[in-house]
Amino acid sequence: MKIIFITIAMLTILISCSFGIDLMLGYEMKTAWRNAISPFRVMEIPEYFVFVFLIAIYLLKKLYGLVNKWISRKLAKILE
Repeated sequence: MKIIFITIAMLTILISCSFGIDLMLGYEMKTAWRNAISPFRVMEIPEYFVFVFLIAIYLLKKLYGLVNKWISRKLAKILE
């Protein structure tokens, strides 16, 4: 329960900081709200590449773990 509360608190604080910075930069309320709620609309091309790269690393680690587990099960059956 603490982890969920801390996560929601961090999300709220970060969104409000982003919202406040956009307002101080002179954006309209609607634009600042849209930027704070939908971060993918304000990402640039290099940021998309980094995002896709991090997702790919995560998926490859999961795939490696599954393949490793599958191979170890096969070897365990063979050695029995």
